[in-house]
Amino acid sequence: MTNLRRSLIINFFSSSGAALMQFFVSVALARMLSPREIGVFSMTAVFVTVAHMFRDFGVANYIQREPNLTSDKIRSAIGVMYTTSWSLALIMFLTSPLLATWFHEPGMVPVMRVLALGFVIVPFGSLTHSMLIRELAADKQAYVTAAGTISYCVSCLILAAFGFGTMSLAWANLINICTCALAYVPLRPKEMPWLPSLRHWREVVHFGIGSMMTNCVDAINGVIPDTLLGKLGGAHHVGLFSRANSTVSIFNYAAGNTITYGAVSYLSQAHHRGDSLVPVLRRATRLLTGIGWPAFALSAVLARDLVVTLYGPNWADSAPAVAPLAMAAAITMLFQYTPSGLTAVGRPYLGALPLTAVLFSRIAFGYLLYDGSLVGFGWAVCLATAASGPVQIYLQSRYLNFSLRDLCSAITPSVVVTFICLLTGKTFQLLLPQTTPAIVRLLLIGPPMVAVWYVALHIAGHELAGEVNQLARGFKTRLGRLVRLT
Repeated sequence: MTNLRRSLIINFFSSSGAALMQFFVSVALARMLSPREIGVFSMTAVFVTVAHMFRDFGVANYIQREPNLTSDKIRSAIGVMYTTSWSLALIMFLTSPLLATWFHEPGMVPVMRVLALGFVIVPFGSLTHSMLIRELAADKQAYVTAAGTISYCVSCLILAAFGFGTMSLAWANLINICTCALAYVPLRPKEMPWLPSLRHWREVVHFGIGSMMTNCVDAINGVIPDTLLGKLGGAHHVGLFSRANSTVSIFNYAAGNTITYGAVSYLSQAHHRGDSLVPVLRRATRLLTGIGWPAFALSAVLARDLVVTLYGPNWADSAPAVAPLAMAAAITMLFQYTPSGLTAVGRPYLGALPLTAVLFSRIAFGYLLYDGSLVGFGWAVCLATAASGPVQIYLQSRYLNFSLRDLCSAITPSVVVTFICLLTGKTFQLLLPQTTPAIVRLLLIGPPMVAVWYVALHIAGHELAGEVNQLARGFKTRLGRLVRLT
């Protein structure tokens, strides 16, 4: 637990710092690129996201979960990864004109082909990445994250400034992948072989198919909103929707991948020891919702101020979609660790069931509820997300022994904290004059809301209060040591 806590802290500052830099870059790009240019990249990137699930083929989860990871099994994992990645790169390159024709967007062709080149490079670093997660070596991964993020941000801004438009995002993505692959070379574990093999490919593929099913359906769920909106409303609406989604995702930008970092490895170790996963799932869900739900609630309340401040008044039309998307994100957070838990107990394929329900619901609700407005489409996404709730609850109870009662017990303190923050934030918003500039309103509301959140944790008896206090004591101790040294 001590090693996990240390890794989580390192990963938090690393991934959140990287995400924050990328977020600021997206804010700058919103002023440098048009909604259509960003929309074209978003429409292309969603298909690449799905392809990434097939490229991985569950190998990352296999590496993190396998209790007896021999050199031959690692080489087989490398062989499977190379085969799937390079095959998909060729398919994406050749089929890009068909995709562009279907969307009537010829600009998607060069974007897709540049992104396909990244699939050729990714395998050289992704296996090392999985091995380091297995070892909870977050300190080593932090260097790679920093190198990749800096290369992406710098190249993206420079290319956009020189008029590359949509292609600035595509080339920056490729530069990021190449930088990370090079940075992982000196960090490879000593026991990790270089040459691929297919000797144990059946074992890797057997586990990988189950894990890939869940990951692929999840990825398809992620691309359905942009795909449907791109077909129904066009690239302009997709660009607006992406800004609304980015506003809701501010919490994810801040937390980075710390939310699920090491979850499969940690839960797998507990399962192999014969320990119950219920205490871990209850605590993890409570801590996560104690931070995430208040953040989503405030995003909904302050939607217009956030959008105007971050992206400018030209993007104000995206604000109405923030509330339903925030509610959908809050529902998703209830079951954040279900896929990791199912993977840990050797049933990764079951995670595809609730995601499939969401998939078909999003398609149906998207067509039925879309009235030409973003807010209608946002509520369609929210209702589709809620449709998976009963299936998620059943899977948690049946295979992880995490019952509905356990889930309610976990989130009750977070509900209290969220209600207090929501009520206070709405009150602050109503008290401030509507003529106050958006950025001034945020600066006036933000700091008091942090204090309100902390007080609400204590009122609700939330165990996150203890974590915050412990983290503060740690920083205070380190600061004291630094002062004494200087």
